[in-house]
Amino acid sequence: MASFELMEKMAPNAVIKVIGVGGGGGNTVAHMVASQLQGVELITANTDAQALGSSGTQLQLQLGSNVTKGLGAGANPEVGRQAALEDRERIMDALQGADMVFITAGMGGGTGTGAAPVVAQLAKEMGILTVAVVTKPFPFEGRRRMQVALKGIEELAQHVDSLITIPNEKLLTVLGRNATMVQAFREANNVLHGAVQGIADLIVRPGEMNVDFADVKTVMNEMGLAMMGTGIARGDDRAQAAVEMAIQNPLLDDVNLHGANGILVNITAGSDITMAEFEEIGRAVDEFAAEDATVIIGTSLDPEMKDEIKVTVVATGLNRAAQQRTSVRNDFGGGFEPVRRAKPQMEIVPDVTTVKRDGTTGLPIDEVSATSFNPAQGLASGLRRGAAQTVATPAAEAAPKAADFGGADYLDIPAFLRRQAD
Repeated sequence: MASFELMEKMAPNAVIKVIGVGGGGGNTVAHMVASQLQGVELITANTDAQALGSSGTQLQLQLGSNVTKGLGAGANPEVGRQAALEDRERIMDALQGADMVFITAGMGGGTGTGAAPVVAQLAKEMGILTVAVVTKPFPFEGRRRMQVALKGIEELAQHVDSLITIPNEKLLTVLGRNATMVQAFREANNVLHGAVQGIADLIVRPGEMNVDFADVKTVMNEMGLAMMGTGIARGDDRAQAAVEMAIQNPLLDDVNLHGANGILVNITAGSDITMAEFEEIGRAVDEFAAEDATVIIGTSLDPEMKDEIKVTVVATGLNRAAQQRTSVRNDFGGGFEPVRRAKPQMEIVPDVTTVKRDGTTGLPIDEVSATSFNPAQGLASGLRRGAAQTVATPAAEAAPKAADFGGADYLDIPAFLRRQAD
């Protein structure tokens, strides 16, 4: 009679890799090396050979040796893109075997802006869950650099499952102008560090409620705009304090969590965590989740944590919720602005015999120099259009006052111009 032997086979853990692209991305990964991040493989890729050597990672990819000669991309994203395409096979070899990859880069320069979308596209083609965490430039770095960054982010978003942006200007707001450069960029690096460590802990560390990689993929796959935050607290109200810290990360781009379609929560604590604390965290998360959201909560037990609790929150699908609101994106402020009124359409007005004079100089309009400085020129021209329409079209006399100003609200017009119009 045949005998059967039951064999317990341990499922391998998911392989998570982090690749820093360009100078900014390399600095972030170097921070992870110094912090001894556990459970992930760290990679750096750069066109600048000198910067690459200081990253401290075991695997370093010099991109585009033929294109850049190891001297960098010269702030030209197209050079960064060509460099990545030149070494696409080496990039794919570095990513081989990964189940999930985090791509980090500083947008607005050459290598990060140009090469990161190529890396993301290759990762997606390999079937890897791909998440990007990138920074936007400081406002004082110039309008052109911001435009380059925004264009790069738009391109990157087409090739990742989830995207997180960190505006550098938030570092000034949150930390204050007296903070050192080292402190500021350490805080930005901690956003990615905390998120990666939290997801790695979910998969690797055992807990009473285990979360596997399939759960992570469900929440983050093809979800678009995302947010990640980590909070650590101790004391009587540690659960509430930790979850609030996690979901109110002030360094992230201004995103509204309400209506999130996917939410992943990892609670790391010692054996003293109570059911009341668990419920408190779940209730806080439920407040901003969409009605049909996929919410996955897991716990990781860490015997070394005494009287502390750490909460990591990953919220995804935020752009889907944003599309349902009547707000528009502000390219340079990072927040939402009220919908702007449509500009009034210009109408062709018949010539009239009435002599019209400029409201500021008193001269006939034809004699006012087109190049003279007039702060109220835009408003005055709107008044002139309104006045001409009143003379040419008698029916306009019944229109509201606001119509006389080319679509501008009546109370928005300076008093001295309102008196002239009246």
